[in-house]
This record gives sequence, structure tokens and C-alpha cells, in this order.
Amino acid sequence: MQVTFRIQYWTEWGESLSLRIGGRKYPMAWSDGGVWSVTVKDLRAADLKSYDYVVMRDGLIYRMEWKNHSSKSARLIEDKWLDCPIEGCPFNREHQAARFDRPHFRGAGTAVPVFSLRTAGDFGIGEFRDLRPLVDWAASTGQCIIQILPVNDTTRKGEWKDSYPYSPISSFALHPLFMNLQSLGIKETAAFRKEQKALNDLPEIDYPAVFKAKMKYIRKAFLSRGEKDMQTPAYRKFARDNEFWLEEYAVFCAKRDSLEKEYYYWMQYHLDRQFAEVARYARSKGISLKGDLPIGVSADSADAYWHPELFNLDSTAGAPPDYFSKEGQNWGFPTYNWEEMAKDDYAWWKTRLKKMSEYFDAFRIDHILGFFRIWEIPVECRSGLDGHFNPALPYSAAEIQAAQLPIQGLFHEDPRHPGMYQPLITPDSQNLPSWQQDRFGSMYNDFFFRRHNDFWRINAEKKLPELLSATGMLACGEDLGMVPDCVPGVMDHERILSLRMRGMEAEGPWKELSVCATSSHDMETLRMQCASDPEPWAVRNMLWEFLASPSMLAIFPIQDWVALDGEFRLADRSAERINQPADPNHKWRFRLHFDLSELNARESLNSTITTLLRDSSRLQQ
Repeated sequence: MQVTFRIQYWTEWGESLSLRIGGRKYPMAWSDGGVWSVTVKDLRAADLKSYDYVVMRDGLIYRMEWKNHSSKSARLIEDKWLDCPIEGCPFNREHQAARFDRPHFRGAGTAVPVFSLRTAGDFGIGEFRDLRPLVDWAASTGQCIIQILPVNDTTRKGEWKDSYPYSPISSFALHPLFMNLQSLGIKETAAFRKEQKALNDLPEIDYPAVFKAKMKYIRKAFLSRGEKDMQTPAYRKFARDNEFWLEEYAVFCAKRDSLEKEYYYWMQYHLDRQFAEVARYARSKGISLKGDLPIGVSADSADAYWHPELFNLDSTAGAPPDYFSKEGQNWGFPTYNWEEMAKDDYAWWKTRLKKMSEYFDAFRIDHILGFFRIWEIPVECRSGLDGHFNPALPYSAAEIQAAQLPIQGLFHEDPRHPGMYQPLITPDSQNLPSWQQDRFGSMYNDFFFRRHNDFWRINAEKKLPELLSATGMLACGEDLGMVPDCVPGVMDHERILSLRMRGMEAEGPWKELSVCATSSHDMETLRMQCASDPEPWAVRNMLWEFLASPSMLAIFPIQDWVALDGEFRLADRSAERINQPADPNHKWRFRLHFDLSELNARESLNSTITTLLRDSSRLQQ
């Protein structure tokens, strides 16, 4: 059908309006009285259920509406611009968890990987179902948010390499190991309980053993009930609603394992049911789940297999030397072909975020700097020191020669711009004359800290508004490392919460729109950061520094909360760390040393947490 849209909006010089509907943008025409209009052909009635208007500047989205419009079918639709109705709200876009939009909202929460959870009903690894008692504990102590690591499927061969949660084989599929077996109808026979006890008694996860055991039972359940399940209306609805990724994922896995594709459909159906049930329960208790959006997608993933045009498979992503690694990092993921992704307005990203929002009310954008530029390493290289920035504005040979500097030892050729050069991140400049050292130092600092500011800002502004408009989740950016000067301004404009971490350099006062944390899965825990193991009172004082900060959210690893209880916390503090970023062969095996039912019973600990949250005005009633 053909529909004409009209809306009054008074733009400033250089601005224009566009209509966004059906996954596309339509530039609008201005007429007297500040009325903008556009006629769109071949619209579906379903497209009218959700659409909005955006202000454009220089071809980029500059301003969005508070929320989307919804309309019945008509030849002419006249709208009014929707601004935020909440006085003092710091955001320009409505969130699906209304608490975040309250003026001066302050909250606190806990970060813990799902695989690290422990209850009596597990099978050697944490499960989605284990989030339920964690939600009860968080709600009872006055918290509002639980942050987890990525939960996407990372299965390849069931080996230790598969334990890395930031190496998904699908950006949509959930990990089968987070499935609760009993909910599939698996009977708790003597053999089941024996195997379960052996795995649950381990202090850490034995990933290969857990994978072998759980997948055996999941396969058994499929053969027993799969055909019946797939005849239900609920299953058919799930398959229909997720067809945009499910078919590709299932075929990909079926080829890998030489099994029927229906098996993978069925697993994802049950994983979705179990996770969605927990998400609903959390929301009913006033607890938001915060997900993690990995910056990378593996080269051997279903995404790259079916859509190779979206990735630069000749390179891998990583990070230059930073706080986490003096040698830099090579994450092994292909970089994104953003030019190709832009052709359909980043549809792949938008569907990915929409899927996440079914479970999560907030999300962490892993390495948000990658949306400005990425540290790219040729696929034939291993070290993060061999990388370069993409995109970049490299120097010409003539510029280097004009500075009277040698190329060898100081620069390397930019693979994306043959004949152009980027400074080496670790140049061999110590033997140069002092005047050449000074001259090269000036070029080096210009390249890494000034030359790209506008270039990288525009690069991020092409993507982030498009992506954020696809979801009602609260966006939090992991903005650590070599942060260009343009990053804070873009994050402020898009209302993306920044990250403030203990021990990381951060200039100026902490902002309200930020998340503060004592440590992360990549760092030493709070106890490990101290010269000697701190007493609970010292831990309380350190936590208070963060809780009393202006940050909107204070989210601490569960190990740091538990450190308040001298009798309950892990005896060996060195065993609390989850990941060693500098070790590419690290085994992700950390598991809590207690059953979550014990956590709920620690009255003194929980009373201390509640008091801290009340005194810092973060307590949720």
C-alpha cells in the first residue's frame, strides 16, 4: 500500500528529517510551516506497527524520538514529534526498563558469568536456571541489575578452546551447556546422580567432561521427545519468529556434526524457553539482566559462513599494548566490513540487538572503541604488536621523507592503503639522534592521539545511532584502553554509559552516566589487588568509594561482594580470577565455591550489602 507521512518539526540550518520504517530510511521534504512529508510505496500493514522520525545532519542521525510511533493503515498519517515526557530524564530514548529513565536514578548490581554459578541441580556448570536464586538474592539486598558474560554458543569440538565465551559460532544461538537437563525430562537415575555428583564436586569446571556428559543427555532427550515437541504451537512460533538466523545456524551445526538440523532447532527452542522464563522472573522481581555484546564474531562461525561479505576474513581484531597486555592482544576474530553492512542500514546488527533485548534490559558493548576504529592484524601474523588501525589516515612516503625520518624501524605499510604508512606501535627509535626522536615522537603522538579525532568520530556516528535505535536496552560502553579524544563526546551525545574501573586511568570527575566497577572478569579481584588480603572492614571501605560516586550504576563482581564476609569468601584469593587476557590459551573454568542457596542464607553479609546500598541511595525497594 501507499502511505503519506506528515509531521511538523522546526529544524536548524543544515538539518533535515527522515522517516524510518520497515528497516529503511526515507528522506522527507520540507514545506511551509515546518511540515515535513514523504510518500512511501509498497508498505506492509505490519510496518506501521513501529516506525519513527530522525533528524539528520551531514547524512548522519543527529537526534531521535523518545519512542516509536504505531498507526493503523491509512493513506495519510499525520504525526507529532515524540519528546521525552519525563522532566529531568538524562536520556533521549525510552528504555524498556523504566527505572533507568527516572531522574537521578542510582542502582547497584552484581557481575558473574552464568557458567560460574552453582546449585545442587547443576551438572558441573552453571545454568540459566541458576539465575533464579541469584535474582532472589539481588532483590532481597536491594540491587537492581545482574550482569553476565556472553551466553552464545561457542561449540566446536567440546574442547577447552570452546570455553572462551567471546568466540561465538553464532551471534544469536544460546549455549547448549546452559540447558537444565531435568527440565527436558531426564530422569535422575542412580547413574545420572553419580555422574552429576562427580562433576559438581569439582572446585572448577572441567569443560570437556561437562560437554561430553551434558550433550549425551541432551541428545537422549531429543530422541525421546523431540518429534512431539516440534508439533507444538509454541515450537512452531519460536521457529517462525527466529527464522532469520535459526535455519542458517542449524544447517551449519548439522554439517559440522553430521546430524539432523532439527536437533539444533529443538535445542535452541528449549534454551530460549529456559532463559526467557528466568528473564521474566527477574523483571517481575525488579531485577534487570545485563548482557554482553562481544566485539568479535569468529571466522568459523555460522555468521561468517553464510555472510562472508560482512567480514574482513584476511585480518583479525585485537588491541594494541595496554593495561591488560604489554604485548598487545590478538583475539583471532575477523574485522567487520562496515561498508557492506551499511548498505542495508546495519540490518545484521539490528536483528542481533533485538534478539538480545528479549532477555536483557541493559547490555555492555564490549570494546566500544571498535565502533570508532579497530586494531587490525594481518591473518598471517600472531602478535598484537603487528597490528594497525582500520580505518586510518596513514602518512605518505613523501610526508615521512619531508620529516627527514627513515621508514624502516619506525613505520610499516598500511595493508588497506598500499604505499602509505602507519607508525609502529613499538618503534625502534632509541638509536636515532635526539632531533629525529623528537620529530618522530611528534608524528607518533599526532597519529595515535590527534590525527583521527574527527575521522573516527564520524565513523562511529554512522553506526551507533542506527544500532542503538534498534533496541530499548540501556547501553553501557567498555571504553578502556587507548581511548581517542573523540570517544567521550560521542558516548555523551548517544547517552551511552561509560565505564569507570578501579586502577584504570580516568581524567576528570566521574559522570552520572557511567558504570563504576571494582574489577572485571579480565582483572584481579578486589582482594587480589591489595598487597595483603584485606579484612572485611577494609573491603567495605573500598566498595563504599564506588557506591558513593556519582555513577548511575555500581556493578561489582560477586567475588567482591562476598569478600565482605571473612568466613564465607574463598580462602585462596588468587583463585578468584576468571580470565588472564594475556594468555590466549586460558581455560575459562572459574566456579563459585558455594551453592547459591547458601548466599541467600548469609544474613550478616546481606544486611551489610543492604546497608551500603541504603546509605549510598542505591537501595531498590
